[in-house]
Amino acid sequence: MAASMTSAAPSLSSPVGVIAGGGAMPFAVADQLTARGITPVLFALRGACDPARAQRFRHRWISVGQLGRATRLFRDEGCRDLIFIGTLVRPALSEIRLDWGTLRLLGHVVRAFRGGDDHLLSSVGRILEQQGFRMVGIKDVAPDLLMPEGAVTRATPDSAALADIARGRGVLDALGPFDIGQAAVVIDGHVVAVEDIEGTDGLLARVARLRAEGRIRAKAGRGVLVKAPKSKQDLRFDLPTIGPRTVEGAAAAGIAGIAVIAGNTLAAEPQALIEAADAKGLFVIGLAG
Repeated sequence: MAASMTSAAPSLSSPVGVIAGGGAMPFAVADQLTARGITPVLFALRGACDPARAQRFRHRWISVGQLGRATRLFRDEGCRDLIFIGTLVRPALSEIRLDWGTLRLLGHVVRAFRGGDDHLLSSVGRILEQQGFRMVGIKDVAPDLLMPEGAVTRATPDSAALADIARGRGVLDALGPFDIGQAAVVIDGHVVAVEDIEGTDGLLARVARLRAEGRIRAKAGRGVLVKAPKSKQDLRFDLPTIGPRTVEGAAAAGIAGIAVIAGNTLAAEPQALIEAADAKGLFVIGLAG
């Protein structure tokens, strides 16, 4: 999963606690906060956050399931405002080592795990808000990391790609209430793959494998990866994310480009993303919501 927000931007209190999963986004958010004169404190998730990169910032280590320790550290560091950001492999409830603070909230925690990723993240967010913290998101903290509307690459979608984009958005709108995934690949009007627990990288690898096996017969350079938030999703959490790795996966899958919802999609390493897409001849476009 990938963590993030929406709403009218509030006045942030400093420092802001960045609950940091994997990938580049937690550090990009911390850099954006620093540029605004707001101190970020990384609460780095063990097994997910990059230890070497975390050293650049004030940070504390926490583990999934240690709500008691986490809330104590949030208060020790003076963080009222918190943001979830970064990737995290969803653990099984049986794999989590619960501390006393979590055990006191066990009923809430068990209910949080009875659903998809959006349900889990929003439920944990509500638990933290009940403890006196405020959950914020990317639009509050680092709006420059959100995809703008329109094509950001030299290549743009043709009429066939636009039709595939419309089909992909329709599929994701239909699947959204089931909290399944945030992406689909459509080629010449055919929905060839939908995101599942493997995530977007796994989805694109599956399309590349299907093409290599001859299961996808359309010529390379056709089709689109479409990503969109789930319907009724709390947009502070788990926003769709794309980056240079997404572009590499799309190129390997033989599709023409990537379409996402402008303003509600994170762009990791945007300059590298654009350069990679231009080098591969792919389009990347932000769609009006």
